Amino acid sequence: MPAGVPETKQRMDGLEHRNRTDNSVAETAGRAADSRTFERVARLGYVASGIVHVVIGVIALQIDSGGSGNADTSGAVAALAEQPGGALLLWFCFIGCYALALFQLSRIVLAGRRLKDKELWKDRASNAGQAIVYGAIGTIFASFALGRGSDNGSSSSVSWTARLLAVPAGQWILAIAGLVVVGVGGYFIFKGVTRRFRRELTGIPGSAWRRAVDVTGVAGFTAKGISLAVLGVLLTLAAVNADPEQSTGLDGALHTLRDQPFGVVALAAVGIGLMLYGLYIGIIRARFAKL
Repeated sequence: MPAGVPETKQRMDGLEHRNRTDNSVAETAGRAADSRTFERVARLGYVASGIVHVVIGVIALQIDSGGSGNADTSGAVAALAEQPGGALLLWFCFIGCYALALFQLSRIVLAGRRLKDKELWKDRASNAGQAIVYGAIGTIFASFALGRGSDNGSSSSVSWTARLLAVPAGQWILAIAGLVVVGVGGYFIFKGVTRRFRRELTGIPGSAWRRAVDVTGVAGFTAKGISLAVLGVLLTLAAVNADPEQSTGLDGALHTLRDQPFGVVALAAVGIGLMLYGLYIGIIRARFAKL
């Protein structure tokens, strides 16, 4: 037998062993991702997001009536932390958000098993976006649950905008980011008006639920889109004027909306819409979302 044959056979055996191990790991990951328990825990992330949006909507109405409050995610979580049993609620929301983020990451890995090539990257991009969003929300919940809190959303937005404007081409990057956020806001409005959000759901049982889906979905996505569009405009203006003070986050966007002609009426509508969006995410999507 030639001298090189045993070494070649050993390499082939090692490669076959690694392939069997990789397949075993992939199958184990697949079973975990398809677990009903994992899916139920992941749906708690939608509940957490819904709670946050309802609170943001309430704060927006407080601002609209002349009160104070920080109408962004950090402000909403801070308000939740001050409620009786707030610490337990924060940990509940943290677990739900991180479970949903992990679930979406598992979908990225396993998407190739379920989709054709032309659909694969679109699905992965959507899952990656949700994983980032819910991971970030979960981190805010964890920060408050551990007693560290978080910076005011408006000041934090001004701070990172200032750092971005200080780097080469930062002004262009910020302008593009602002236009992207405007586009995302426009898509939310389009999604609400055309009822495309129905495609995210499955197994809606009856006419009463379908009416609830339409009311909360249309009003909620439209309100969310308006708030994102205003936020994107503020980011773009901050880039054009090289003024980080114009980038004030969602809280600043809602304050800016209130200061416009008929802004009191507009902010009231957006506040109610954000509360309905929270009900859509926290109840309807949590129960009927396709996962």
